Amino acid sequence: MSNIVAKTGNEAMAEAMRQINPDVVAAYPITPATEIVQIFSSFVSDGKIDTIFVPTESEHSAISACIGAAAAGARVMTGTSSQGLALMHEILFIAAGLRLPMVICEVNRALSAPINIHCDHSDTMASRDAGWIQIFSEDPQEAYDQTILGMKLSEDIFFPVMVSTDGFIISHAMSRLEMFDDKDVQAFIGEHKTPYNILDTEKPITVGSIVLQDYYMEIRTQMAHEMAKAKEKIKEAYAEFNKKMKKNYSVVEAYFMDDAEYAIVALGSSAGSARYICERLRAKGEKVGVVKPRVFRPFFDREMVAILENAKGIAVLDRSDMMSSTGGHLFNELKSAFYRNEKQPPMRDYIYGLGGRDLTIGDIENLVEDIKSFSKKQGNEQDVKYITVRE
Repeated sequence: MSNIVAKTGNEAMAEAMRQINPDVVAAYPITPATEIVQIFSSFVSDGKIDTIFVPTESEHSAISACIGAAAAGARVMTGTSSQGLALMHEILFIAAGLRLPMVICEVNRALSAPINIHCDHSDTMASRDAGWIQIFSEDPQEAYDQTILGMKLSEDIFFPVMVSTDGFIISHAMSRLEMFDDKDVQAFIGEHKTPYNILDTEKPITVGSIVLQDYYMEIRTQMAHEMAKAKEKIKEAYAEFNKKMKKNYSVVEAYFMDDAEYAIVALGSSAGSARYICERLRAKGEKVGVVKPRVFRPFFDREMVAILENAKGIAVLDRSDMMSSTGGHLFNELKSAFYRNEKQPPMRDYIYGLGGRDLTIGDIENLVEDIKSFSKKQGNEQDVKYITVRE
């Protein structure tokens, strides 16, 4: 059973949290993610759920409280954005290193300076190597579905999960949302699973101890191997979600890619705009396709290459910049994925929309023409291009 409602991205994530009914939520408000925990706190105060809600003095304190609760056997969630996620940065590594299941509802927002409250992916990407599963959502429906999926996934593989939406573009935009019945959500996520419980006096353990040259390497190597193995479990989680909740998700979504000559690769909300252009160009007989990675960490390199290797040109859209002179995060991941692959399609990075600058339909049409031209010039031009920039 499902219920059709109109919700913003923030409301959708708050409703997913309500249906999950975590044991503990610790949070500190920050734009544009404030509404998620604000709405959720009203569910707590109205007695709709029995979550212990902890309003902390900072995001650093919020994620620290989440770690303590998760280590004590609780089902845990929180939400944040931008500088708030940056303030959590130190502790994100601890949550992953201790293999504690939890979910952050993260709203993508630019990092300072200068101060900006609008969308780009620099905050999420700055935490990409912390050991968290990272899932991007295109719209409120995906944000809702993947928050529920993320909770179960986190407890199945004992890695924390970050589910993100694009600030204001999705977080504050209202759209059609198909909500599940509360009981169906509970049936899907199942009983809470935890790797250990520090309050279990029958099985005393040490958590977070100092490890120097003797075993640190072994511990981190084991963690890396487990993250690699998690890829198949993530696929299985999506398959289970699709079957039980009657959805059709995949870790990488391919749109009109079977015969595509040129491909647009995009994360989050921009993928929808890219599909619209794809349909318009297809109507004119142009073979253009779109690829949308839903899961950015771990990166599904083989799946991406299999979809894209026959393209004549690949346009990668990055709403973040690595400041390394080699382009954005998605572009660099995809370049690495094609290393030593027999087929090497021409690939160009289009860095766009930093600080919330709109990506227009005309911008996407222009980059399709640009990648066509670029693919014929055999590397005589820079493979990184900044678009949506004032002239």
